Amino acid sequence: MYLKKVTILRDKFPTEAYYPFNLEIFKNTASIDLTSPVTIFTGENGTGKSTLLEAISRRCGIYIWEGEYRPRQKNNPYCRQMHNAISVEWVDETVPGSFFSSDVHRHFSLLLDEWAISNPGLFEYFGGKSLVTQSHGQGIISFFKARYKIKGLYIMDEPETALSPATQIELVNILKEMAEKGHAQFIIATHSPILMACPGAKLLNFDNNTITETTYFETQHYKIYKDFMEDNSRYIQ
Repeated sequence: MYLKKVTILRDKFPTEAYYPFNLEIFKNTASIDLTSPVTIFTGENGTGKSTLLEAISRRCGIYIWEGEYRPRQKNNPYCRQMHNAISVEWVDETVPGSFFSSDVHRHFSLLLDEWAISNPGLFEYFGGKSLVTQSHGQGIISFFKARYKIKGLYIMDEPETALSPATQIELVNILKEMAEKGHAQFIIATHSPILMACPGAKLLNFDNNTITETTYFETQHYKIYKDFMEDNSRYIQ
């Protein structure tokens, strides 16, 4: 364990009229305690999971490998300022880490190919071959297997996006193994009940007005998947 607490500083909000500072969940949550090597954010789209993940990354000094940023037609000047309104508390010393999302991974993979022109040995850290030449899912798993052997704090935004159910199970086993070795800590936002089933993970629910701890069987995602598998006629009309 490296990071033990994230505090939301409402007095640092630049506004409460625009996203993300208009979300009740951020207004009503004072802090979250990170007590497990694997912490999972669960909740519907738009509840602030990814926004808080990015804010934690920036506050911890973790670089996000982004492509060219294109603002929306109606630009929100506050959408990337959440990191200025949180503080983080480390167990001891700070550690390096990485931020993962499917889009970030694609951009990183292209950059890695460019760097490898002058230093082909870089590929040895990622399974011995270019991440771009593998399928998107295979490239992601190769990255996970290589990167998460290194001591650090790892933040992941919906890593299941390009992964089949079988590959998601493979990722769960990677998370479990690395967490048990004690050198890696993970904070993950996901919609996948498979990833939520990671043994020992702490689940934090974003579906209410405050961030609260929940259990696997209480998550809305588990309930919907279970009901759908038992009787999908209730959902498909």
